[in-house]
Amino acid sequence: MARFSRRSLLGLTGAGAAGLLLGGCGGDGGGGGGGKIRWWHIANTDPMLSEWAQMARRFETDHPGTTIEITALENEAFKTKLTTNIQAGDPPDIFHTWGGGVLAQQAEAGMIKDLTADVGGWRDTLIPTALDAYTIDGKIYGSAVDTGMVGFWYNKELFDRAGVSTPPDTWAGLLDVTRRLKAATITPIALAGKEKWPGHYYWAYLAMRIGGLELLQQAAADRSFAAPGFVDAGARLAELVALDPFQTGFLAAGYSTADGQAATMGNGKAAMELMGQWAPTVQNDSSSGKKGLGDRLGFFPFPAVDGGRGRITDAFGGGGGFAVGRNAPPAAIEFLRYIAQPDNARIEAKTAGVLPVVAAAQDAVTDPNLKLVAGTLAASTGFQLYLDQAFAPAVGQQVNDSVAELLAGQATPEKVTEAITTVAKQG
Repeated sequence: MARFSRRSLLGLTGAGAAGLLLGGCGGDGGGGGGGKIRWWHIANTDPMLSEWAQMARRFETDHPGTTIEITALENEAFKTKLTTNIQAGDPPDIFHTWGGGVLAQQAEAGMIKDLTADVGGWRDTLIPTALDAYTIDGKIYGSAVDTGMVGFWYNKELFDRAGVSTPPDTWAGLLDVTRRLKAATITPIALAGKEKWPGHYYWAYLAMRIGGLELLQQAAADRSFAAPGFVDAGARLAELVALDPFQTGFLAAGYSTADGQAATMGNGKAAMELMGQWAPTVQNDSSSGKKGLGDRLGFFPFPAVDGGRGRITDAFGGGGGFAVGRNAPPAAIEFLRYIAQPDNARIEAKTAGVLPVVAAAQDAVTDPNLKLVAGTLAASTGFQLYLDQAFAPAVGQQVNDSVAELLAGQATPEKVTEAITTVAKQG
C-alpha cells in the first residue's frame, strides 16, 4: 500500500473489491448536470464503506437524474486498477488521490480536470495547507478530504515492563529502547514487510532528520538520491535492522491482515509501529475482539538524529483527496463540494478516525490519540509528502522496493540510493 488509508486512510483494512451501483431517482438532470458518476475510493470496509454509500444516496436524492456507481478497493488493488484505467485513457469520474508526483503525472497526461476555479468555491472553508499536495504549477487538481502525519505509536504497558519511562526523542535513544525491549523479551516493532510501503517511512524520515527537508527537495530537482544524507539514512536504518527488532515473519506480513502489523500492535504483541494517524482505527479493527489497546496506546514523533540538519518538528505524511477524471460530468464536481460540507466532513472524522481538512469540522476530532497527532501536526515546522506519492510512480515504487531489500538484508545503503537514482534519471 502506499498510504491512506496511507496511506489516508479510510479503508486500509480488508482485501478485495466491492462494487455498488447506487440507483438515483429519475429526473431532468438539474443541480449538477445529472448522469452517472463512477466513484472509486479506498474505504473498502465498514463503517466508512456504508457511510460513503449513504452519502452518495443522499446526493442522488438531492440531484434527480444523477446516479453514483461506487467501486471500493483495498489500497494496492486500487492503485493497480487505477493504473490500468489511466493507461487505457479511461479514468474514473472521481477517484482517490494522495496528490504529489502521481497526480502530477495524471495531470500531465491530460487524464484529470483542472479544479482550480471549482475548488475555489470552497477553498476558504479548508485549513490553510489542505490543498498543497494537490497543487501543481499553481493549479489545483484535487479536493482534499483528510490530512495527517506518520509517527510512532507505542504500547505504554510494554514500555513500562521494559523499564522505559519516556518515549525516545533521538535515534540513539530509539535504538536503546529497542535493546531494552528485547532484553525484556518483548518484540520492539511491528512491520508489514510484505507491503513495502510501511518500511519506506523509516528511510524517508531518517533522510529528513539527517539532511532536512532541503535534502528531499534537492533530490526532486536533481532526480538524484546520491547525496550523502540518503546513504547515511540507509546506514542508520541498517543499525536498527541489525538489532532484529521486528516480529517473527515480518517480511511476509501484511498491514491489516489477521496476523499483520496492525493486529500485532492491537493485540499487544509488539511495543511500537511507525504509522499514520489511522493506526488506532486499524489496530482496533484488526485485533482480537476489535478492542485494540485503548488508553494503553501512546504516540511520539519520529526522533531526531544527532548532528542532523532536520528538525524533530518536521512532519512526514499526507492525506486523502479526490481527483476528477477528464470526462466526468459536471455533477462530479458538485459531489466533491457536497463531501466538503462540514456535516459530511464530520461523518468521516468521527467514523474513520481521520483528521478533517474542513476547518469547521475540527470539532469532530474527539479521540485523544488523534488530538495528539493533530497537535503535533499543528506545531510542525515543515511537511514532506510520502515519497511513494511525492515522486513519479516509478520512483516511488523503487523507493519502496529498495528499502524493502535493505530491511531484508539484501541491499546496502549505497545500493538503495543507486537503484532509486537510476530510476529517477530515467524519468
